[in-house]
Amino acid sequence: MSAAFHEDKDIDLGPIAGRRIAVLGFGAQGRAHALNLRDSGQDVVVGLRAGSASAEVCRQHGLEPVSLEQAAESELVVMLIPDPEQAAVYENILASRMKKHSALIFAHGYNIHYRRIVPRPDLDVLLVAPLGIGEQVRLQYEAGLGVPALVGVHQDASGQARALAFAYAKLNGHGRAAVLETTFAEETETDLFAEQAVLCGGIDHLVTSAFETLTEAGYSPDIAYFCCLHEVKLMADMLHRRGIVGTRRSISVAAEFGDYTRGPRVINEASRAAMQDLLAEIRDGRFADELDAEIAAGSPLIRRRRAAAESHEIEKVGARLRARMPWLQKKHNP
Repeated sequence: MSAAFHEDKDIDLGPIAGRRIAVLGFGAQGRAHALNLRDSGQDVVVGLRAGSASAEVCRQHGLEPVSLEQAAESELVVMLIPDPEQAAVYENILASRMKKHSALIFAHGYNIHYRRIVPRPDLDVLLVAPLGIGEQVRLQYEAGLGVPALVGVHQDASGQARALAFAYAKLNGHGRAAVLETTFAEETETDLFAEQAVLCGGIDHLVTSAFETLTEAGYSPDIAYFCCLHEVKLMADMLHRRGIVGTRRSISVAAEFGDYTRGPRVINEASRAAMQDLLAEIRDGRFADELDAEIAAGSPLIRRRRAAAESHEIEKVGARLRARMPWLQKKHNP
């Protein structure tokens, strides 16, 4: 069943009016949320660790930096620090300081869904998950537009958690686009699956394998880079605007015929079976357990794989070619 779309006109700001919001963290999402909420007329502070270099940046943006302990006493507390750090911050700082019936808001359901955080039962626990990176959440807001978002409720202690989640989404600009209702489980599992199967794991390995296939066959690395990596953005933009069928109407006959007849040789039943396996690992918590073990060990696999990727020929070729295209390096270039 399709989700219902909610827009600004459907959302009442009454439940959030006059309430102080503390945004924890000032990374990409933290900065975007804090500035958007402030520009929407909300009382906002930014909770930071002692000695954080972000404190001065906050002041430069006209925002008030406070300690995490002070932030915990706000009526709404927004968890926008990295996922691996959230459980300790909740347990050591928030759990004993948050007021009864105050709200704890997440932009990703990971720690709640996998029970790394088990909130006090007297708290509202909400999800407002932008469907876009923090940079775009801010840029679209500044342009008078918005990035779509998902909202959900894990705990409704006050009786108005759902309305509060929608009101927060509206203040952050999401109602200008679309706000869809979901659950913490659905948001977490679909987000991880999309990252692994398509957006990060899938596309990165597909591009690298295609590049290696061409260069090992003797083709120019420069041309292989342009064909297999550079043009991905052009296709992604077209897919974004027109969908799959619309994109196929816009490409050459050779490209469309190859899509139908050769694409399934690469993405086929074996690929689908692998996707089903990784989805099962996400749903039953095996992936989360593996990630916890990796982080606890000091992230050896991540560091090893990152070093291997940095020394790959596609990175050397890409750095040289991108240096010839300075427009790609412009700040905020999508």
